[in-house]
Amino acid sequence: MNDLDTRFAPFEARMRAEGLPDLFIRTFRHYYAQLLTGETGLIPEADIEPVRDLPDAEQLDAHYADVGRAHRDKIVFIKLNGGLGTSMGLQKAKSLLPVKNGLTFLDIIARHALHHGIRLVLMNSFNTRADSLALLKRYPDLWGDIPLDFLQHKAPKVRQDTLEPVSWPANPALEWAPPGHGDIYTALVTSGMLQTLLDHGIEYAFVSNSDNLGAALDDAIFGYFIEQRLPFMMEVADRTPADRKGGHLARRRSDGQLILRESAQCPEEDAAAFQDVSRHRYFNTNNLWYHLPSIQRALEEREGILGLPLIVNKKTVDPRDPDSIPVYQLETAMGSAIAVFQGAQALRVPRSRFSPVKTTNELLAVRSDAFLLTDDYRVTLHPERRGRAVVVDLDKRYYKLIDEFDKRFPDGPPSLLHCDKLVVRGDVVFVGDGKLVFHGEVEIVNEDPDPYLFDEEQAELYLGHEHDHDHDHGLFLDA
Repeated sequence: MNDLDTRFAPFEARMRAEGLPDLFIRTFRHYYAQLLTGETGLIPEADIEPVRDLPDAEQLDAHYADVGRAHRDKIVFIKLNGGLGTSMGLQKAKSLLPVKNGLTFLDIIARHALHHGIRLVLMNSFNTRADSLALLKRYPDLWGDIPLDFLQHKAPKVRQDTLEPVSWPANPALEWAPPGHGDIYTALVTSGMLQTLLDHGIEYAFVSNSDNLGAALDDAIFGYFIEQRLPFMMEVADRTPADRKGGHLARRRSDGQLILRESAQCPEEDAAAFQDVSRHRYFNTNNLWYHLPSIQRALEEREGILGLPLIVNKKTVDPRDPDSIPVYQLETAMGSAIAVFQGAQALRVPRSRFSPVKTTNELLAVRSDAFLLTDDYRVTLHPERRGRAVVVDLDKRYYKLIDEFDKRFPDGPPSLLHCDKLVVRGDVVFVGDGKLVFHGEVEIVNEDPDPYLFDEEQAELYLGHEHDHDHDHGLFLDA
């Protein structure tokens, strides 16, 4: 036995005891070997070049939409649905959270697929599978000869000090972590889903996160992908200063291949260049297009392991306890596969195709009248906003967790159609059954420890400019 075999043996034993498939065990071994040899996955600035210009989805010829519509029977929507909404205090799939007009993310996704007559498949985790499939029973027309989901895998956490599997008897479930959404390629194979899709004549997949309601079907983008005969395409959007810490698209200097560089892959000395949004102009929306026969071919050529760049994520075994054992989580990003496929392309898309709901700030904006639910079940900014996003900044002490958030909006969200920015500091409860209407930039501050009731009378008082500043409750308005 060589050193790698010896070091990996306890990982393999643990993974086989959990019933994980051989291909995933070999894939994890591939990345563990890189960890042992000191592989960091870092991509220095000297090895890449900025991407200057890309094809633009907003300038595509109209005939592409006709091509896309003609091929809807050959595409599947794959939604990444493995995440629990733990950051908002949820203990179930985030996609089960009501988001618009009483409908959950998953309701809207299902209805959008049905409206366009396209297949829907979820990549679930063990934590999200049962509840998500239970909700989809509301839509019997989705159920057919292709399963509605497949499962992502789970990977052992690695102790930082010994590089051994971590043991945490207090909660053994914390010994495992998701291997990143780059696991989609392995999971498509081990679940049999890739072969099932191909057997049913499905040649294309549009993959996106379930919390990104901007990732709707676009026939023109689909038609462009078909006509260009691409193996893989990534939707990217313009980076703004708010995106400077997120990953970006780049071109490998050695051969011109497009690659994705995440923040964890940037050496510290290159941080300034990484965050320069005028240099690295595009970020990955995580909306990806696959030509499934090309995906299958690449996996077969590489014996099931695409060899995506390793991301070494430093955590503690209990993420809620910073004093618990430091661990590594070995992860990959599905967008990094752009570096694997010769001829892979990126397409610039409008920011509207990237509208994830990560916090209650974004949830309030989407639930409000600043966003519309269209007849074909897309969630879009109201046209009166002319593309201007709503900035919401709620006090995390009172609004971060969904139960506390909902308690403070018992009658639903205020009108934000004509509001550019809403800032709330302190404990404020908004009541008014749709009668609270905000304009311009609004800041409401309650410095009292007791909740402050903001109702229609208060709205009229402050929006009517009768007072610019209430010293008792610290309410401000700048409309």
